[in-house]
Amino acid sequence: MPVKVRLTRKGAKKRPFYRIVAADSKAPRDGRFLELLGYYDPLQEPAYVSLDEDKVKKWIQRGATVSETVGSILRKRGVSMAPSQSDEQA
Repeated sequence: MPVKVRLTRKGAKKRPFYRIVAADSKAPRDGRFLELLGYYDPLQEPAYVSLDEDKVKKWIQRGATVSETVGSILRKRGVSMAPSQSDEQA
């Protein structure tokens, strides 16, 4: 089961906010997900991001791919998206 770290849309019409989730890559965008990793609200100034970095790193180390948008959010937050070598050797 390939896993992706991606956004799911919530909120009212023209008032979106997003959840950052780990989900099966074949599941619908707003469908079932495996784990909630954080929130993203682009309407606030500056955009609000709440993220559990440990959970995100755990999913990336397990081989999850990251969507383009979530990748840019992670880069702005300074989260490494490469699986760490030290954890695999231990």
